[in-house]
Amino acid sequence: MIKAEEIEIVVASAEHVKYVDEVLDTINRAAKVRGTGIAKRSPEYVKQKMIEGKAVLALYHGQFAGFSYIECWSNKTFVANSGLIVNPEFRNLGLAKRIKRRIFDLSREMFPEAKIFSLTTGEAVMKINNELGFRPVTFPSLTDDEAFWRGCESCVNYDILQRNGRHLCLCTGLLYDPAEHKE
Repeated sequence: MIKAEEIEIVVASAEHVKYVDEVLDTINRAAKVRGTGIAKRSPEYVKQKMIEGKAVLALYHGQFAGFSYIECWSNKTFVANSGLIVNPEFRNLGLAKRIKRRIFDLSREMFPEAKIFSLTTGEAVMKINNELGFRPVTFPSLTDDEAFWRGCESCVNYDILQRNGRHLCLCTGLLYDPAEHKE
């Protein structure tokens, strides 16, 4: 029996690159099961995120349980929280929320003035983002960094994005603007 309280959420580092293939395999399998698109990332890209300390891992006694990472865009004025995945063995334990909270906090720590965004087709992710203060926005409210949008080319729904002039797709854009949350 898996004990949720024994699942550790850690900021990834070079010591965690051994999990890269499992992370990417889990992301790709989940996308196929859901029938949704996903921007594919190379093992080298994910390794670099870990080495830079821009990723979090959920580990259960050394076993991969979940993952997410940070991407910076538009000269670090936008940060994307991406690649949120929970290993199927660890679902329904509230782990996605814990991972999302930690990657969000890490984004705020590393880039306190940046707007944080997320693209998703998943209702659960939308709900978690809403709880963190994200709001739905149109795509033009997100980064205009061409490198970000090129990442969508590997998604099965890329033709929809292109057809709509990069204003509309199956994903929902969610944005957290720190200027809207000043205390």
